[in-house]
Amino acid sequence: MGERLGFGILGPLAVTAGERTVQVRGARQRTVLALLLLSPGRIVPVDTLVEEVWGGSPPATARTQVAIVVAALRKALKGESPRGTGETAPEDVIVTAHPGYLLRAEGHALDTATFTELLADAEAAVRERRPEEAERRYAQALALWRGPALAGVAGRLVEEEAARWEESRVHAREALTAVRLDLGRHRSLLPELAAAVQEHPLRERAWYHLVLAQYRSGRRAEALESYRAARRRFVDELGMDPGPELRGLHDAILKDDPALAVDAAGPATRRPGGAAEAVSPAASPRRRARLVPSELPSDVPGFSGRDDELACLDSLLEERTGTRSAPTVGLITGVAGVGKTGLAVRWAHRVAERFPDGRLFVDLRGYDEQHAPTDADDVLGRFLRALGVPSDDVPSGLEERTALYRSVLAERRVLLVLDNARTYAQIEPLLPGSGGSTVLVTSREQLERLVTWPPAARIHLGLLPEDRSVELLGHIAGEDRVRAAPEDSARLVELCDRLPLAVRIAAARLASKPHWSVRHMVTRLSDEQRRLDELSQGDSQVRAGFGLSYRHLDRNAARLFRRLGLLGVPDYTAWVGAALLDVAPPEAERLMEHLVDAQFLQVAGVDGTGQLRYRPHDLMRLYAAERARAEESDEDRRAACDRVFRAFLTIAEEASRREYGSARDIVCGDTPRRALDPGFVEELLADPMRWFEAERLSLIAVVEQAAGAGADETAWELVMYMEVLFESRNYMADWVRCGETALEAARRAGNVRGMAAMEQQLGVVDMRQRRFDACAARQETALALYTEAGVPHGRAQALSILALVDRFRGDYEKGLERLREAIALYRESKGRCCEAHALQSMAQTYLDLGKPQEALELSREALSLHQESTGNQRGLAQAHHRMGRVHLALGQLPEAESQFLRTATLVRQKSDFVGLSYALLGLAETRERAGHDTAAERTFLEALDVARGSWSPMIEGQILLALGRARGGWGRPEEGEDLLAEALTLFREIGAPPWEERAADALRTLRAGGSGPAGAPV
Repeated sequence: MGERLGFGILGPLAVTAGERTVQVRGARQRTVLALLLLSPGRIVPVDTLVEEVWGGSPPATARTQVAIVVAALRKALKGESPRGTGETAPEDVIVTAHPGYLLRAEGHALDTATFTELLADAEAAVRERRPEEAERRYAQALALWRGPALAGVAGRLVEEEAARWEESRVHAREALTAVRLDLGRHRSLLPELAAAVQEHPLRERAWYHLVLAQYRSGRRAEALESYRAARRRFVDELGMDPGPELRGLHDAILKDDPALAVDAAGPATRRPGGAAEAVSPAASPRRRARLVPSELPSDVPGFSGRDDELACLDSLLEERTGTRSAPTVGLITGVAGVGKTGLAVRWAHRVAERFPDGRLFVDLRGYDEQHAPTDADDVLGRFLRALGVPSDDVPSGLEERTALYRSVLAERRVLLVLDNARTYAQIEPLLPGSGGSTVLVTSREQLERLVTWPPAARIHLGLLPEDRSVELLGHIAGEDRVRAAPEDSARLVELCDRLPLAVRIAAARLASKPHWSVRHMVTRLSDEQRRLDELSQGDSQVRAGFGLSYRHLDRNAARLFRRLGLLGVPDYTAWVGAALLDVAPPEAERLMEHLVDAQFLQVAGVDGTGQLRYRPHDLMRLYAAERARAEESDEDRRAACDRVFRAFLTIAEEASRREYGSARDIVCGDTPRRALDPGFVEELLADPMRWFEAERLSLIAVVEQAAGAGADETAWELVMYMEVLFESRNYMADWVRCGETALEAARRAGNVRGMAAMEQQLGVVDMRQRRFDACAARQETALALYTEAGVPHGRAQALSILALVDRFRGDYEKGLERLREAIALYRESKGRCCEAHALQSMAQTYLDLGKPQEALELSREALSLHQESTGNQRGLAQAHHRMGRVHLALGQLPEAESQFLRTATLVRQKSDFVGLSYALLGLAETRERAGHDTAAERTFLEALDVARGSWSPMIEGQILLALGRARGGWGRPEEGEDLLAEALTLFREIGAPPWEERAADALRTLRAGGSGPAGAPV
């Protein structure tokens, strides 16, 4: 029979076999064994071991190396037993079990298992009122610890599990302390408790035990000072007060509550030696009245920023004319954790000397999870006693107390800080009626009934600026640490939303983990699935702060808030909320305004369509998503998102139709449109391009979210309707991003039509960027897919684009052949607008072939088709531009100028800057041809400015070419040569050989003493 193995993780990792110590060599062996010991009897996947050992950057041989590590561990655990016994440790302690390994714990000793059993025994003894037995078991459990759990073992999961065991250790120690306090051993515990609060300064239970032990030991003043020290610590490092239990103990000490005596707290027993500990009568002096109360919490060290807000609060002190002046009232509002209490306390300390009759403070607990909001009657009683009214003279009724309170304040100048008010009713009785006092209220609500005076003292507290947030981080985590990693520090505060509470929590974690870098903390917070967890550890929790406000929301507002968390869009208008809830936009706007008042949303501004836009902070968005997952069914979540996706699609389709005209027939899918109020859509799309611009980022996010959610049809359809935005505003990167996302979604779903449409769209981008080979390849793919899907109109579009590539390559006849086939298909599918575009392409081809007369007839036919359609201003502009080019080629200069002016008017109305560049170039060339040199040069320069502003290198090069040629002809060859050289370089950079050749020819001609033709723009 083999030796019994002993495993210890409650301290440095240790393994024994009988009396022998087993050596576990190397960091990888320690990490792997630790992970197996943390999950005894359970399979640990190889992937998990790889992740922990190499931290996300494993070598290609990682799995093999893990197998080698396991083999080495098996060999170590099977080592020879003490000399002479002939026994060995049991084999197969670590066994292979798909998809990893497990450690067999049966028959072996794990200190964690023993620790857990002893804790269970101790807790049972507590429940059964056997304190001596509980004390013994807790002491035995704690004796198992040899130092920090798994000290010296690396790995994220190991660190997290070690932290969990450390928490169990501290909890056991606190439980043992509670038992010993019940046994009346408070005096002997004092040194241990003083050390405990130094070791764990943010453990409320440790402070509670220390304060209680000091009070029971007759050290009442020390107990109160310890409470104040605890409160300073919590405010300084976490920006919040202690919890209700510690505050309740403080209140009980102030009242000398008999329940605090040892005989009331539990079964008091005699100490070893026979004498029982007791509270000295001298430890319970009656509380004396304080005629000049000073109840402000400690000031906030490390307080950062808020200079403007402090200046606004200073207005509360202006224009005072003695104690008979009217009271002033200020209000600080903001989201949970934004630092309302910290600002109020900082300002109160700054101006304390201005209130010689006292400073009163009360936490009204408007958002306390453990307690109901503080009753005004109770606050009045406490304030009256603090102001010197004997307890026997404090009346019992609310009205009587309010009247006396206001009478006392009428002749005094007192500062009253009313923290965490939830309703106006809570504070109304606490407002002075007259006199020189000042009231400062903090709340998460707007408290519309509260009239602040002066008006500047109503402050909505926003997030800290980045520099102040980093400054706060440095105050707590260490200035040198932050200065050494400026970029990581800036990223960290952004991940904390620049919310002071969150920044303080992250900074406190860094301060408690000196071996963590700032970047390590950034990495932990970068995972959105874990961010709230990371900022909600211990007694201070971002999630809990949000939750307290969330629970007070109206039912429909709460539903809207959590559903907004389902969306990946950066901000939204009321109609998005309407789609989420399936209600009318006015009702959604009412609920959104309610969320603004409750600090769950902020107003992002008014967009180009006149709609208010709302957005949450990132942490609040993550919390909303959590609540949606917890409270909404999968079906409801999918349905809500689907309504939003379909609403975006409906509006985008209508916006595209209005921009391109009713005759424009694009390839579309089968996604059901969402019915919307026609009047609302009319208001929204008064200017379709403004709507597209306002929703650009949201549309991109919806494409990505729909694609990820399996709504591939919706995703690719949206991209089709967004073409007008991408093309006219030159958003090439957005176009590619959306097209590739939708294409991948269509591929996953086997959606042939969607694949064809996105290949065609991405090919258009290639063409605009002069990647003609790539464009042709994509269009050939789209043509084949459209043929497979049976979509004639799509085939025609692919043919039209291929014809354009043919023309750029100089293969005019092939291009014309494709265009004839495309026109036949357009006529078959009644795509009149697309037919007009194909006719324009044929016209340009004939211009390139030097046949302007044939081009004229085709251009007239195309213009006629566009004029027949309704609303297709963009197509009409292109038709007028083509007519202008034809007239210019024919030397019909007045007609050409008229067409270009008409084009410029149309594209300006649509803010189509690329189109405007082409129109101005045509106009400038016409004026140059007519001999109007000054007007021509002015127009050239205007065209160049517009082109550069829209980052359109192709048209920019064409303008440089034309202007360089013109200046050469105007007797300014040096200027002309510089412009032509610049155009040549630009054409080379974008890969446009025909234009490169034209620029080179023009440059040679100019240098030879002449000026050559620049050629017609595409």
